[in-house]
Amino acid sequence: MKVKKVVVGIFEVNCYILWDEKDKEAIVVDPGEEGERIIEVIRKDSLKIRSIVNTHTHIDHIGANDFLREKTEAPLLAHSADVFLLQNAELNLSALTGKDRSFGLPDRVLEEGDEIRVGGFSLRILHTPGHTPGSICLYGDNKLFSGDTLFAGGIGRTDLAGGNLRELQKSIKDKILTLPDEVVVYPGHGPSTTVGKERRCNFFISQLDDVLWVP
Repeated sequence: MKVKKVVVGIFEVNCYILWDEKDKEAIVVDPGEEGERIIEVIRKDSLKIRSIVNTHTHIDHIGANDFLREKTEAPLLAHSADVFLLQNAELNLSALTGKDRSFGLPDRVLEEGDEIRVGGFSLRILHTPGHTPGSICLYGDNKLFSGDTLFAGGIGRTDLAGGNLRELQKSIKDKILTLPDEVVVYPGHGPSTTVGKERRCNFFISQLDDVLWVP
C-alpha cells in the first residue's frame, strides 16, 4: 500500500491518499480542505478513487468532502455515530470558524469490524470513540490511520461537544495498545509514529495507564 500525506487547511490536517500501486485503486482519508490540491495529487498519480473516508466529522477533516465526492464520484464513508455532526454547524465545529457549514450525508455508514478494500489491500474499521462518538481508526497492512484519537506524543482532546475522556481511554487501551509495536501510526495532525514508540514514550498514555484508566 502506498501512502501520500497532503497537509491541508488552516488546522494543518493530514489528508491521506492510499493506493495499491498495481491497479491504482485508492481511497482518500480526511479531505479537510483544499480539494483542488487533493485532486492534483490524484491526477498526478493517475489514481482511481474508490472511497472517501472520514475518521470523524469535525470541520477540519471534512471541509472538502462534497467537492471531492463531486469530482471523483466516489462514495463517502463515515461511522454511524458521527453522521449527525455533518449537518449541524455547532457539532461539526464549522460555527467556530465564523462560517456555518452543512455537509452531505455519507453513502455508507461504518461500524466496528467493517472492511474497506483498496485494490489488493483491506483496511479494518476500529471504532474508537472519545474525541467524537463516531471516531474511527483504519487498520491494515501494518498501518493505523488514527484520526484525532492518537498523535505522536499526544492523545485527542475531549473537551468539545461529544467528547468523552473515559471513552477515549478505553479506545486507546483496547483498540490501539493491543496492536503490535511495529504498526506505523498516521495521525490526523503532526508526524507519523509507531504503536511501540507511543507505548513507551507518550506521556499521556503513561499517565493514563497509572492514574486515569477506569474499568
